[in-house]
Amino acid sequence: MKAVGFLKSLPIDELDSLMDVDLPEPALLPTDLLVEIEAISVNPADAKRRIRTAAEQDHTEPFILGYDAVGIVRNMGAEVTGFSIGDRVWYAGDANRPGSYAELQAVDHRIASVAPSSVSPAAAASLPLVSLTAWEMLFDRLQVPTNETPSSLLVIGGAGGVGSITLQLARKLTGLHLIATASRLETVEWCRNMGAHQTVNHHNLIAGVRSAGLETVDYITQYADTAQHWDAMCELIAPQGRIGTIVETTEKLDISALQGKSAALMWELMFTRSLYGTADLARQGQILSRVARLVDDGAIRTTEQKMLHGLSATTLKEAHAIIETGRMIGKLVVAY
Repeated sequence: MKAVGFLKSLPIDELDSLMDVDLPEPALLPTDLLVEIEAISVNPADAKRRIRTAAEQDHTEPFILGYDAVGIVRNMGAEVTGFSIGDRVWYAGDANRPGSYAELQAVDHRIASVAPSSVSPAAAASLPLVSLTAWEMLFDRLQVPTNETPSSLLVIGGAGGVGSITLQLARKLTGLHLIATASRLETVEWCRNMGAHQTVNHHNLIAGVRSAGLETVDYITQYADTAQHWDAMCELIAPQGRIGTIVETTEKLDISALQGKSAALMWELMFTRSLYGTADLARQGQILSRVARLVDDGAIRTTEQKMLHGLSATTLKEAHAIIETGRMIGKLVVAY
């Protein structure tokens, strides 16, 4: 089968940063679906893994990236339940296994679901990873109540892929008052359209939140730069509040700054369940099924903002170069 991979961690403008390769079709485990991929989304995680995984030692076999995918089930393992050959499915994949920069991919059926039927495969591909991340952040990590409890949420990085879905889910499923960071006219408008009640400029976060009429906020989701905003988050979080982040940092953070408020810092990594084979692995498939219904009901919008075409190293190099600017609003998708 045709795929795109790499052996060395190189800048994206280098010739071999991504390469066209031919690989055998994936072998199936008993719990696997074999999916013929129709479309994918390219995420910051793709670029990070390309840059980091072969920084010290080259891969011996082509490393296949890609974590969002929509496609058609062509075969199934003996232990698969709930799916049929010919189903269109979506998923965010497993960082332990070859990714979706390929014609065919094997994926555990427990982390997949039937895709929404009301949007195109390319549009649907914009959602799995960010939807799982946002859902797990809100409801598994921060434990936000799904009722009208009057609370507030500050979304740092509101116009990005995860921020966009966090705003939509929180607006539809909770009673939270939503404040999103946005510093450009287009990102302010985007966040408002995604569900933010208010926007503030992240360059002066404390002053922005206070000028919005809030002394503190009950929840904070950090999708931009944990270290840069750490002091401001500690100042703004309410007593007994919760901060959730997806952004790793090598800088030392003063976690004792949260002690007086009995505030919590929660990490969210969408790959944790599949990396460790947790007992609740199937929850990811359940979340995706719920999100698919929300899309088909018109409650959640897809967030594709740029589309490229074709499974090739050339196309995916272009996608990585765009992602690495850090200025994407919404998601970049590739239709195969």
